[in-house]
Amino acid sequence: MTLRMLLGAVALTLGAIALGGCQPHKQEDKATVSSTTDLSPTSNQKFLSDNAQKPGVTRTADGLQYRIIKSGSGKRVTGPNDMVTVTYKGQLINGKVFDQTAPGKTAQFPAGGLIPGWVEALSLMKEGDEWELVIPAELGYGSQGAGGVIPPDQTLVFDMTLISVAPAQQ
Repeated sequence: MTLRMLLGAVALTLGAIALGGCQPHKQEDKATVSSTTDLSPTSNQKFLSDNAQKPGVTRTADGLQYRIIKSGSGKRVTGPNDMVTVTYKGQLINGKVFDQTAPGKTAQFPAGGLIPGWVEALSLMKEGDEWELVIPAELGYGSQGAGGVIPPDQTLVFDMTLISVAPAQQ
C-alpha cells in the first residue's frame, strides 16, 4: 500500500511538471504585456510591430491585429444593430487591466455601437470564437483616451469571446 501511494505521488508530480513545462510556450504566443513597459508613443508602436510578427497574428488593412485562440462555428453579426453577448478583458500594453467582465458574467452591446476595432473584429467573428485583439489607438479611443482610465493614443489588448449574436429586432 505504501509503495502504491508513493508511485501515485511520483506520477502526479511528473504529470504536474510536464504540464507546467507546456505553459511558457503557450504564453509566448500571446501579446506580451509587461508592467515595465511605458505608455509612450514609441512603446505603443514597438508593441504593435512586435505583435504583428508573432505566429498566428493576422493584421487587417486598417491595422487591427487578432489571433484566434479558439474557433467557434455559430452565427455571425449581420448588421450594426445586432446584439452581441461577450466576455472580455481589456489591458494597456503595460498590463494594466482597464475593464473586464466579471467572472461568470457576460456583457451585451449593439455590434455597431463600440470602438472601431471591436466593430471590425465582431464583423469577422463567429459565435464561440475566442480571440486576442490588439487594437491600435486610431481604432480604439484615439487621441482623446477614455475617462481618465485609458490615456490618449494607447494600443488596447483584449481577450474576447463572442458568446452569442441576436439579430436586430425589426
